[in-house]
Amino acid sequence: MAGRIVVAGAGAIGASVAYHLAERGARDVILCDLGEVASGATGRAMGGVRQQFSTAAEVRLTQASIAFFRTLGAELFDQVGYMFAATTPDGLTRLRERAELQRSLGVAIEDCDAAEVDGLHVDDVLGAVICREDGVADPPATAREVVRRAVERGVEMRERTDARTLDAETLVIACGWESREVAATYGVDLPIRPLCRQLVEVGPVNGLPKTLPMVVEEETGFHFRRRDDVLRLAWREPAPRWTSDPVVDEALVPEWLARLAYRYPPAAHAPVASAWAGLYDMTPDAHPIIGRVADGVFVAAGFSGHGFMQSPAVGRAVAQLVLGDEPEFDLGPYALERFDEAAVFPEELVL
Repeated sequence: MAGRIVVAGAGAIGASVAYHLAERGARDVILCDLGEVASGATGRAMGGVRQQFSTAAEVRLTQASIAFFRTLGAELFDQVGYMFAATTPDGLTRLRERAELQRSLGVAIEDCDAAEVDGLHVDDVLGAVICREDGVADPPATAREVVRRAVERGVEMRERTDARTLDAETLVIACGWESREVAATYGVDLPIRPLCRQLVEVGPVNGLPKTLPMVVEEETGFHFRRRDDVLRLAWREPAPRWTSDPVVDEALVPEWLARLAYRYPPAAHAPVASAWAGLYDMTPDAHPIIGRVADGVFVAAGFSGHGFMQSPAVGRAVAQLVLGDEPEFDLGPYALERFDEAAVFPEELVL
């Protein structure tokens, strides 16, 4: 495809799209952002990379991304694994059913003893699974590295630039929750709305093992990971905050600290190091919208908290689609038209 291609949004998704366009030979690509590289959701992300989802469509996106993450090196992507621990019979059943689906798709899921995580409180754990190919990453640093690789291949990076002001034959909208406003300019209504979610870091915590996996409680959704000598915590909030204002709810923090102290006693007395909030770009079924939505307009948004971990595969598939090639995996489950037909594929594991 000839002509200029503009990619709106320089977070993980947009950076990956631009990189893969250049990698596939596109010569006039502009990546732009109203702010700076990784100044949106990517810069506030948890940084987990997991293949453990409840639907095949979501499994495949991260499964196809792992190989690219490995090229970043351990400083940006550390394959410490993702462990899900169940404390009830129902939770254990869910773990086993998901593991069966994931194994059928080729994901290396193992039953494990949660006690292998030194210091973890496991008296109430009935069973656990782990995928050791999964891991944790540095989202803003990763996005900057992908942008660097894209620029090295000829992409022009423009920060503090509105994509809608640029002349382009093709536009790729990858602006997270703000994609709805951009798409509306072209007469397209995207069913995306922002959900405020927060993270808390505690530490320093002495003696954190470098091999500590991302630990997830199946029943509660509480999860934590290591970042240097601190622990980064996340938890589903008791009531969803449908707002574009990323504000920390301080009232939630004591309960999070108490949960950490219960599940990982070595961090029981660690102080709060920082807390921040970010925005998930949610769709009604927690699947992204990927594909052509108007003449010359493509969308890759609505990732519902999973965009960073799925960005390599999505960027590659969108680049193939834009350039007129057959994407390497079926984008049908992510088409905008699915909402017209009420044919949704709800993803249950939104952390």
